[in-house]
Amino acid sequence: MKIFKKILLALLLVLIGMQLYRPEKNSSEYDVIAQFETETRPSKEVSAILQQKCYDCHSNQTNYPWYAEVSPISLWINDHIEEGKEHFNVSDWDTYSLKKKDHKLEEFIEEVEEGKMPEDAYTWIHGDLLESEKKALIQWAQETRSSYNVLQGK
Repeated sequence: MKIFKKILLALLLVLIGMQLYRPEKNSSEYDVIAQFETETRPSKEVSAILQQKCYDCHSNQTNYPWYAEVSPISLWINDHIEEGKEHFNVSDWDTYSLKKKDHKLEEFIEEVEEGKMPEDAYTWIHGDLLESEKKALIQWAQETRSSYNVLQGK
C-alpha cells in the first residue's frame, strides 16, 4: 500500500508541475481569415460552418474552450492545431500560388467527402458535420476551385 501512495503522490506532483507549462496560444488578428473569405467568397452558411468547425485548427486564430487551460489536454489540443495548420491553414492562403490553392481545396473536398474532417477527437465534443453542411462546403470548394482553374487557364 505504501508503494501505491508514493506512485499516486508522484503522479499528482507531475500533474501539478505540468500546469506550470503552457504552450503558446494560437492567436492572431481575424483579418487573415477575412482575407481568405474575401478571396474564396463563401456564402454566409459556409462561412458560419468554417468558423464553427474549421478555423480553430486550420487558421492562426483559435477560440480555446475552458478545458484547454488544463495540462495535458492543452498539449494535446496544441498538437492538433499545429498538425491541422500544417495541412491547411487559411491564414497563409495569400502566400499560396493558384496551383497550391487549387490543390489545398482538392484535399479539403476529399477529406470532407471521406468523413476525415473534422477529426473524431474534435467531433466527440463539438459534433460532426451534418450532411447538408458537408454538401455546402464541398459545393463552395468546388466552385472556388473552378475559379482558380479559370485564372490558371485550365
